[in-house]
Amino acid sequence: MSCPRGKAAPDEHTKLRLFAASGGYCQNPDCERPLFVETGSARIHIAEIAHVFAANDRGPRGSKQLSTAERGAFDNLILLCSVCHTIIDKAERDFPDTALASWKRDHEGRLAKIFGTVHLKSRAEVFSVISPLMQENKVIFQEYSPDLDYREDPESDMAAAWQRRMRERIIPNSRRVLAILEANRSHMTDGETRTFELFRQHIHDLEARHLTDVVVGAQRRFPKKMNDMMRPL
Repeated sequence: MSCPRGKAAPDEHTKLRLFAASGGYCQNPDCERPLFVETGSARIHIAEIAHVFAANDRGPRGSKQLSTAERGAFDNLILLCSVCHTIIDKAERDFPDTALASWKRDHEGRLAKIFGTVHLKSRAEVFSVISPLMQENKVIFQEYSPDLDYREDPESDMAAAWQRRMRERIIPNSRRVLAILEANRSHMTDGETRTFELFRQHIHDLEARHLTDVVVGAQRRFPKKMNDMMRPL
């Protein structure tokens, strides 16, 4: 998911924000192709960072009014599959900046509906919604975690199964939990607010490690207090 545009390229934090906003799918509403693909023998991504206004004045939808930093900022970027990226840049008149901004905004809105980001009436309701998701993640971790004996053999079938479940279940479940909790912050205690932010950072680290080509350092561990998040007082 690289972008060879020098100073107009996004930093690592922006790359993570772009992936989170895409949910792992091309942000063209007429495409929405999965950006991370299992081929059988390999895991590849076809994600490309596209500029709404070009990285330079002569590129597609170029704008002399933008600074270099603004060209590489989150608001000027959209995550697309390689095919859609090529199309919007080669037929730029058919894909103005307003259209691309609308794609990105509407895509995030659709994800919000999928994730069920609505305000619930009580802590008990929030707990009842997130608990099954948290429990599924816990069981997967217990059964497939790299902390088990197979960790010495990263090419084993168990290692592959762990990677697959991480991408297909744990990360999507966690993203949904994040969205639900974000919409229901008013029910949190002060301590839960901190736990929630630690959980958010944990998920960002998981995404960086398992879904992108961003190189990261130490991984934040799952905050154990999340197991009691929104439990009725």
